[in-house]
Amino acid sequence: MQIDELLGIYNPWWNSGLAGLETVKRFERPILARLIQDLTTQRQMLSVTGPRRVGKTTLLRQLVRTLLNQGRNPREIVYYSMDDPTLARPGIQTGQIVESLMVELRSRAGDEPIILLLDEVQRLPNWELILKKYYDLEYPFRIVISGSASSPIFKKSRESLLGRVKDYHILPFSFREFLMYRLQTYPELLEELDNIRAVGEELMGMLGGDPMRLDMQQVLLKEISPELQMQADHFFTLYLSEGGFPEVWELPSWDHKIEYLFDNQVKKVIYEDLVLAAEFRKPEELKRFYLSLLEGPGREVNIKSMASETGINVQQIEKYLPLLEMTDLLSHIPKFRASPVRVRKGNIKVYLVDLALRNAVLRLPADFANEPQIVGLYAENLVCNALRKWRGTLALDYFRESGTEVDFIVHTRPSRFLPVEVKYRDRIEAEDLRGLDSFSRRFPVSKPIVVSKNPADFGLRSNYFFLPLIHFLLLFD
Repeated sequence: MQIDELLGIYNPWWNSGLAGLETVKRFERPILARLIQDLTTQRQMLSVTGPRRVGKTTLLRQLVRTLLNQGRNPREIVYYSMDDPTLARPGIQTGQIVESLMVELRSRAGDEPIILLLDEVQRLPNWELILKKYYDLEYPFRIVISGSASSPIFKKSRESLLGRVKDYHILPFSFREFLMYRLQTYPELLEELDNIRAVGEELMGMLGGDPMRLDMQQVLLKEISPELQMQADHFFTLYLSEGGFPEVWELPSWDHKIEYLFDNQVKKVIYEDLVLAAEFRKPEELKRFYLSLLEGPGREVNIKSMASETGINVQQIEKYLPLLEMTDLLSHIPKFRASPVRVRKGNIKVYLVDLALRNAVLRLPADFANEPQIVGLYAENLVCNALRKWRGTLALDYFRESGTEVDFIVHTRPSRFLPVEVKYRDRIEAEDLRGLDSFSRRFPVSKPIVVSKNPADFGLRSNYFFLPLIHFLLLFD
């Protein structure tokens, strides 16, 4: 088989230029700019990982479009999916095809290196050894690979490329990205969002560093404009329902949305990906464990108690938790310890990577966002996801001791902590912040953050910095 025959259908820009990418989504996530920068400045291979249907292939095609707009020769940008049905034909030797591809592309390289994009690379046997070979031989390629986070094989294989690959892990859309997507026809609001993000990064740096440096006139973080507040309030409710998987948003009904999420993001991960890739033999038990965690995101969990409640032994639970985290179904944070030495076993809090999965699995009604208790749980979960993404987070814990608690303790540097408490309620009393006071008296802290519900709760108040939930979420991609 000729290389051009194999690749032609995947590379329409070779003959049509930008016209071959007309169907590619116009909205570009912020991560694309970082990927482009590293592609042009770093020698390392780049990998794009993430859960099913989160937009990895779209990101690669948007990368092609950006390179063409920058003037790159279309023939020097090569995309191929290892999910190609051609590779399943009788007599096809996948490894030999890839070897031939590498040799052929090397012969075509000009002054600029070939940009080689390999999608679903985990389907290529021994892919990491093949790429390592050509990387070490210094072939004139810049290689970008993508793979599903639901494949533990992919994660394990990538470890052998240590130092040769930089990973971009794509999660479902954050609320800020979701709002940007919905406001594409409002350039003035997008500009305001950019400004909030820029000065918010400076604010978080000050809050997470030396609180004596906190100068609000210098930071210039302002309250959200009434128009943006109105749009954000409206789309926040929608985000709680539909989550961050973009294909869900265009489906015609609530029933279609929850069926899609359950089938693609839960059922296929547990019953197909983990059974296949991790040689997993008890999917029903794993599903039962996952359901027990969905009931109360953010609640404190004791492994031994959970084993007793679910009838699943401790050893199995300790295997299940990292599998669910590896596949981006959930994440966990440990209980705070002042010592940098971590104890493996102990109480934890579990959060969902995308709350829409809870809606789908529990079959919640479409108007569930009118329930204050549920929205309160979701608010804390969203704050956890945002803090995990913040570049200033070295580690993330929760604090609970002697009847007092703090939702999140962000380790911003050795022996410096940023306490964050989520109080998504109409009124916040002094008693509600007793945990913050207790923690701040005992440990070296930056200015504690209180994430509130009321948009009027904004700015410095006594010993705390108040940020309404929506404003807080707009600080993070």
